[in-house]
Amino acid sequence: MRDPYKVLGVKRDAGADEIKAAWRNMAKAVHPDHNQGDPTASARFAEIGRAYETLKDPRKRNLFDNALRMAEAKKQEQTIMQQRQAAREAAARAKAAQANAERVMEELARANASAQKAAAAGARQQQAGASEAAEEMVERIFGAQAARAAGAQGQSQTHSQQAHAQQAHPQQTQAKPHAADAARPPEHETTDSEAARAEEEHMDAAVAAGANMSLPLSLLTSLVRRFTGAGQPGLEKAPDEVATATVTIEDIMNGSWTTVSLPEGREVGFALPAGTTEGHQIRLKGQGFKLPGMQRGDAVINIHIAPDARFSVDGFDVHAVLPLNIENAVLGTEARVDGPLGPVNVTVPAWSGSDKTIRIPGQGLPNDSGGKGDLVVELRIMLWEKPDAKVTDLMRSMREGLFL
Repeated sequence: MRDPYKVLGVKRDAGADEIKAAWRNMAKAVHPDHNQGDPTASARFAEIGRAYETLKDPRKRNLFDNALRMAEAKKQEQTIMQQRQAAREAAARAKAAQANAERVMEELARANASAQKAAAAGARQQQAGASEAAEEMVERIFGAQAARAAGAQGQSQTHSQQAHAQQAHPQQTQAKPHAADAARPPEHETTDSEAARAEEEHMDAAVAAGANMSLPLSLLTSLVRRFTGAGQPGLEKAPDEVATATVTIEDIMNGSWTTVSLPEGREVGFALPAGTTEGHQIRLKGQGFKLPGMQRGDAVINIHIAPDARFSVDGFDVHAVLPLNIENAVLGTEARVDGPLGPVNVTVPAWSGSDKTIRIPGQGLPNDSGGKGDLVVELRIMLWEKPDAKVTDLMRSMREGLFL
C-alpha cells in the first residue's frame, strides 16, 4: 500500500476536513464514469478510497503514523550504523598506515646516523691528506691555472717592456735592472701564492660544508616527500561522507547556494549546478573524512526536492494540475496556471478530458546540456460543489439514451 498522505496529496499533519476535501476532489477527478477511456481509472479510484479509509479513522491513522515513524527510524539507524562501520574501517587503515610510517622513520633515523658517521670519517680523511685533491677541485671550479697563466703572460710582457727600455737608455742605469729583476719576481710569487692559498682555504671550507650539508638536505627532502605524499600516487583514500540536502524547486531554478551538515557535524556549502533533480548526487572533492596517512575523502550530497503543493517533479519536467469544470472542458477555454518561473497562460482545447496534458517547453528545471525541461499541465475535471438539477437531468438522459 502506498503512503495515503501522498495518494491524497495532503501533509502528515492535515486535519480531518482537509483530508475529506482532498478525497472528494480526487475521487471526482478520477471516477471511472468520467474516465471511461482510461483503463487505470478504476485502480486509482480504489486506491484513493483505501487511502481515505485509512486516514479518516483516527485509530488506523495512528497505527499507520507509528509504523511510518518506526520505518524512518530504522532506516536512519541503518544509515548511522553503516557510517560508523565505515569510520571504524578507516580508523583501522589509518592505524596501519601510522605504524608503517613509524617503522620508516626508524629506518631513516638509523640510515641518518650511519651516514653522519661516514661523513665525519670522510671529513677527517680529507683534513689529513687530501690537500692535492682539494687543490685540483679548486683549480677546476675557480680556474686557478688560468689565473696563473694570465699572471705569467703579464710577467713576460713586463720583462719585454723592461728590455726595450734598457735598449733605449743603455747608459742610464746598468745595475738597477739587475736589482729590479732580482726583486720583482719574489714579489709576484708572494702575491700569487697568498691568493692561491686564500682561494684554497675558502674552497676547502665550502667543500666541507657542502659535504656536511648534502646528506641532511637529502634526508630532509625524503622526509618531506614521504609525509606530504609527493610522488606517491597510490596513497589510500579515506571514506566518503554522505549527506542529504533538501532543496526547493525555486532553489534549483536559481542555482542557489546551499549548505548541508555532514555526519561529523561539519557544514559544507555549494551552489546547485544545472542538471540537479530528485536523487541527483553532487560530489565535493576533498570535503569528506580526514584521517592521518590517507588522502582526504569526498563529501557526497544526495539531492531531495521538498514537496510542493503546486508542483511535482519528474526528471527535469515540472507537473502542475489545472482544475476545469465541465463546460470549460467541453467548450475549451483560456486559463492561467502557476509555473516555476511565474504564471503562464494556457489554451485548453475543446473536449479535453482528465487524461489530457498540455506541455509548455522551457518552463522546467535546467538540465546539464544547457536547456530546460517542460512544464506539464495536467487537466482535472471538477464538479460543482452543489448539485445542479439541469445538469443532473441532462446526464440521466444521456445515460438512458433519451435526448431532448
